[in-house]
Amino acid sequence: MPVKTYMQAITEATIEEMERDPAVFTMGEDLRKSVYGATAGLVEQFGEDRVIDTPLSENGFFGAALGASLCGMRPIVETVTSFLWVGMDQLVSQGSKMRYMFGGQAELPVTFRVRMFYARGAAAHHSDRNYPSFMNTPGLKIICPSNAYDAKGLLKTAVRDNDVCLIFEDGIAISSRTEVPDNEDLPGGELLIPFGEANTVRPGTDVTVVGIAGGVQHALDAAQAMEAEGVSCEVIDPRTLVPLDSDAILKSVARTGRLVIVDPAHKMCSAASEIAAIVAQEGFWDLQAPIQIVAAEQINVPYSPALEPLIYPTPEKVIEAITTVID
Repeated sequence: MPVKTYMQAITEATIEEMERDPAVFTMGEDLRKSVYGATAGLVEQFGEDRVIDTPLSENGFFGAALGASLCGMRPIVETVTSFLWVGMDQLVSQGSKMRYMFGGQAELPVTFRVRMFYARGAAAHHSDRNYPSFMNTPGLKIICPSNAYDAKGLLKTAVRDNDVCLIFEDGIAISSRTEVPDNEDLPGGELLIPFGEANTVRPGTDVTVVGIAGGVQHALDAAQAMEAEGVSCEVIDPRTLVPLDSDAILKSVARTGRLVIVDPAHKMCSAASEIAAIVAQEGFWDLQAPIQIVAAEQINVPYSPALEPLIYPTPEKVIEAITTVID
């Protein structure tokens, strides 16, 4: 099976969807030069009408994408986390509400590809991991692929979905390599991953470790280290946060009796907090130890290369949390 990078998988998914459906196009800043790496060669293949370089105005081109979707198009919008704030009026006041307010008569099949460039010395303005803010907004679907396989399958599913989808692409994972099958090797001829179905990345019996986005690799590294200590960790990747496969998490906790959640976002009001609340409410009697959350510290991201790594989850922090629930 061929091994591909996260970015290669995103590019493949975009090309396949644009070839499949002429209503699909992509737009964003500096796409034709492929500054962020996922749109190389697209303008040569599909032309300038379907690969659109936009002005530096997120509120403007987010609105243009939403308007295009109301007219039957299926835009893929490339942006980065920090610029979501600039387009909040379009995303939250319009995109998330219009299908509901129009009684289902309007559909907004827009996919926002949102790059998260944290842990790279980008300072506070450009290091957001803000998917929890959008989990709190009804009408949006929130997707967090942790590897190339999921990135391709989830992006293709998002493009075909009739709601506004935000795919948060973890900058820590974008250079990672994962086996991604060619279409001819797949039963249905293409890779489509349904929303709301978690992936058990590593089975285990002693502790459930839920990893979100880049937190999945930290969870796997910690699980491997704990295996040498005789502790069996089950690692679960939710893949999508809205909808969330809470059943998979609850069933795992029912088997293991312990839960650790690894989330690159800030801890307060995080995706980890929501998962912990669900398990505390619906799986309390299965727990043999308090739930542990390993998330970013509740401070703005420092520019200092000596300080920034200290605020994020690490395998060592996950090991400490696992040890806490085991003892």
